[in-house]
Amino acid sequence: MNQNKNQNRTVLISGGSVAGPALAYWLHRHGFTPTIVERAPELRDGGYAVDFRGEALDVLDRMGLLAKIRALDTEMGDAAMVDAEGRTYATLPAAVFAGDLEVLKGDLTRMLYEATREDVEYVFGDSIASLEQDEDGVLVTFERGTPRRFDLVVGADGLHSRTRALAFGPEEEFIRHLGIYTAIFNLDNYLGLRNTGRLYAVPGKAANIFTARDNTEARAAFHFAADSLEYDRRDPAAQKRIIADRFADGGWEVPRLLKEMDASGEFFFDSNAQVEMDTWSAGRVVLLGDAGYCAGPTSGRGTSQALIGAYLLAGELAARDGDHTAAFAAYEQQMRPYVAEHQALGQEGAERFFMPAPTQEILDMLAANAPENARTEPVRLRDYTPATAA
Repeated sequence: MNQNKNQNRTVLISGGSVAGPALAYWLHRHGFTPTIVERAPELRDGGYAVDFRGEALDVLDRMGLLAKIRALDTEMGDAAMVDAEGRTYATLPAAVFAGDLEVLKGDLTRMLYEATREDVEYVFGDSIASLEQDEDGVLVTFERGTPRRFDLVVGADGLHSRTRALAFGPEEEFIRHLGIYTAIFNLDNYLGLRNTGRLYAVPGKAANIFTARDNTEARAAFHFAADSLEYDRRDPAAQKRIIADRFADGGWEVPRLLKEMDASGEFFFDSNAQVEMDTWSAGRVVLLGDAGYCAGPTSGRGTSQALIGAYLLAGELAARDGDHTAAFAAYEQQMRPYVAEHQALGQEGAERFFMPAPTQEILDMLAANAPENARTEPVRLRDYTPATAA
């Protein structure tokens, strides 16, 4: 048995989106050797805009990325809510749907990659096939690569985490569906919008479009209410047919958006759900971000939660010289209050997502009650001093 706890230095991270690279950044700064395995063959460029709120801003500041992230801010203004004929009937204040800072997820992923690629091993186009733990480490087999041993394994591979399934059990034991499905895709800014969006909603369904990258592009989404659906998560064509069937009679720009969706190469479809678990670690395996405690897109806190979790997990491993048992427990103790708060927000957001056409008074009230997230100083986060400070 390995009695020297500070030998737990090699860490395999499954997932190369946000949580994984953020964790790798901090682990390297603390003297660990992280490896990231990502199923996708290259960096993913799709996805909607993501928000940064509260303590996540402090994490970005400590990473030296806050100014760079701010330079990529979508600077999204208020959006118009429209009826079937495209007539505006209300204005949705930006404070309702954006945090203190908002960027495209693809831009964030690329920035985190650029901040880590010189110091972190990335393995694209592969994924974990099996995990075999013993007292000294974890033997990992891959779908394509040669088996390797690591001291620790982190599942940062999202809502449908393969790592979670291998170490804890099938996902149906942990996922709580919020009753909403969402499709997101890239398209041209054919409406000529500038730093704004359009939202169209009918009972149980909604469609929207927002500008991106200095108005040169756009992102659109379809949302609909439904109980848990059976579908192939690896078949985008079948997923697009689900959307087309649901929105076949849609007004406004829906017919054009359906055509744009069908032609889009960057397409994402999934349920809005949360992950609820009694513990996020099993021996030498631990979960991070959506894999362990997804709050749901309706929370507006998923990205912030991933950054905070990565900072805390790496910091606790460093503070305890690689003693994973103590570090995992401390990480979970500190992270639980954030998760409880964010998941409550996600449930509230899902409950009012398809509310009847809101009046301007209601929208203004929602904006007035939006959390104030402009702070950039630490509020609750412990200050971990990296062993290899920048």
